[in-house]
Amino acid sequence: MTKKIKTILIFSSIAIALGVIGQLIFSNANKPKVNLDAFAQCLTTSGAKFYGTFWCSHCKNQKEMFGSSLQYAPYVECSNADATAQLQVCTDAGIQAYPTWIFVDGSELSGEISLAQLAQKTGCQLP
Repeated sequence: MTKKIKTILIFSSIAIALGVIGQLIFSNANKPKVNLDAFAQCLTTSGAKFYGTFWCSHCKNQKEMFGSSLQYAPYVECSNADATAQLQVCTDAGIQAYPTWIFVDGSELSGEISLAQLAQKTGCQLP
């Protein structure tokens, strides 16, 4: 094997290794490090609602903040199955942007909302 081929193989191996490491780091970047079940349940009990769609990238990011605890969060899907129309529940709530959070006091926040902001708005405790 020539020196040039060895050099190419070494650099290719390094590039692949860095790519794999980067993928591992960034694929876990938005996943919660703690159990958020109680927090998500509290949001639901507080009367907050999280309106979004399956096709919205910001909604996806917001959902990923909850990890597996999303099942306890007050999520309302606003899109029909083929993403051509808004569901009536969201039209009735006046949803015009995704994601949108509506709170029991009638206030709302749109966009990706931090868990800390949600805790502040609802009085729910973050673990």
